Amino acid sequence: MNRITNFNNLENRIVTWLSNYVIENPSIKSFVVGVSGGIDSAVVSTLAASTGLPTYALGMPIHQNPDQEDLSDSHLDWLQTNFSNVIVQKYNLTEVFETFKSTMKEFGFNTHALANSRSRLRMVTLYQVATSVDGIVVGTGNKVEDYGVGFYTKYGDGGVDIAPIADLYKTEVWELGKFLGVDSKIINAKPTDGLWDDGRTDEDQLGASYVELEEAMETGSGPGLDVLNKFRRMNQHKMNPIPTFKL
Repeated sequence: MNRITNFNNLENRIVTWLSNYVIENPSIKSFVVGVSGGIDSAVVSTLAASTGLPTYALGMPIHQNPDQEDLSDSHLDWLQTNFSNVIVQKYNLTEVFETFKSTMKEFGFNTHALANSRSRLRMVTLYQVATSVDGIVVGTGNKVEDYGVGFYTKYGDGGVDIAPIADLYKTEVWELGKFLGVDSKIINAKPTDGLWDDGRTDEDQLGASYVELEEAMETGSGPGLDVLNKFRRMNQHKMNPIPTFKL
């Protein structure tokens, strides 16, 4: 996509939008962001930190691929070096996850459910911190994931309070990351949700690239259209309001 011509203006608009939300809600004192090692969380944590408000950046590995964990650690270090308002915390949730899995006994072996549980354990951790510091959890979902294919865990990484990049396509997030000075290793890394032990990428799971999905969303055509329609049908329950019986 090529919708953005001025990334300096985009950065200022998002940072101002985040700051104004806090001004309008004075009970909020800080931002809390999970840092995975991917481009979306790198960009969001940088934007949150750029407000000057206390920003808690959390690393939360669960059986993480060492390369992903290294990227997360590197960005956490970069944030702490460049922003005096950033508070870095790292919680290795592997033991918590294993305890949960063993506690579930006969329900602790479904790999899809376990992948989602990893994401939900991270959500619980983010909200534990956020509630403790009068903060809000800042979402890291982009437009393709949140509104195109529903590629997120319901009440996991989909459980957030504010969504600063959910109207940006993935390619736009990459470009914004370059502008913000995010490490090129993070920008060039293959996107992955990091929830599977086999290291599968987003494209492996979706069956189409982000570029193809963006074309399908914008034009209603292209090689990603069938994939887009398939995942929209499958994940519509995530993107629609919760069905509610009405008297």
